[in-house]
Amino acid sequence: MSTATVNPADVERVVREVLVRHLGARSAPASVRESGIPILRSVTEPTPAAVAAASRRPLVVNISARHVHLTQEHVEILFGPGAKLTPEKDLYQDGYFAAKETVAVVGPRRRMLPNVRVLGPCRPDSQVELAFTDGISLGIDLPVRISGDVKGTPGCVLMGPHGVVELQQGVIRAMRHVHMGPEDLEYYGVRDGDLVHLRVESPSCTTVLEDLAVRAGKGIKLEVHLDTDEGNAVNLERAVQVELVKPKPCACGH
Repeated sequence: MSTATVNPADVERVVREVLVRHLGARSAPASVRESGIPILRSVTEPTPAAVAAASRRPLVVNISARHVHLTQEHVEILFGPGAKLTPEKDLYQDGYFAAKETVAVVGPRRRMLPNVRVLGPCRPDSQVELAFTDGISLGIDLPVRISGDVKGTPGCVLMGPHGVVELQQGVIRAMRHVHMGPEDLEYYGVRDGDLVHLRVESPSCTTVLEDLAVRAGKGIKLEVHLDTDEGNAVNLERAVQVELVKPKPCACGH
């Protein structure tokens, strides 16, 4: 039989539909890092709409390397009057991008992390997100925070080709988290701010990461963000399966 006219996209769609019908209440197929690694979703009797949404919206697990968010004011100080961030690569979430611009991050030990990527678009407050080992290198005791929660956090110096910005606060280690849209919240039975677990099965390194914060919003794609330390610790690059799990309540009812 000739397969010259078979559309690969149609084949994938049919396979997904068959898997959803057979696995429905137990799990739904998806992929990680757009690489085809299967995702098992731990759910109980999801609605038909949620199952359909899961088949359309694969879970992606991405490593979020060190990066900087800047205000427009700081962009112009660092890169020159009238400067704007130049998109170089779109990120997985629509509307966000890695910019061509980079800065050097200088800590209290006068140690420097060069060429730290700036992410866009601009934000109301500048912020630096680092891994734990980055903090050790710079001499900064990094607090674990949700992105945007920078009150009372350490500062640093940012150096650009045109100028320097001294941040009084804004250096954090981002709490590991999962972005979810409304259909994903329904599918997993969670709400914004809840904590879930991520089980990563990889060769000789199967690990459960607890306390992933749920971050919800409309128009959001289902995506887990780990930092480089966490990704390396679970051997994410060689993962064969991952699973998002809603924690069971303890005996005390909490």
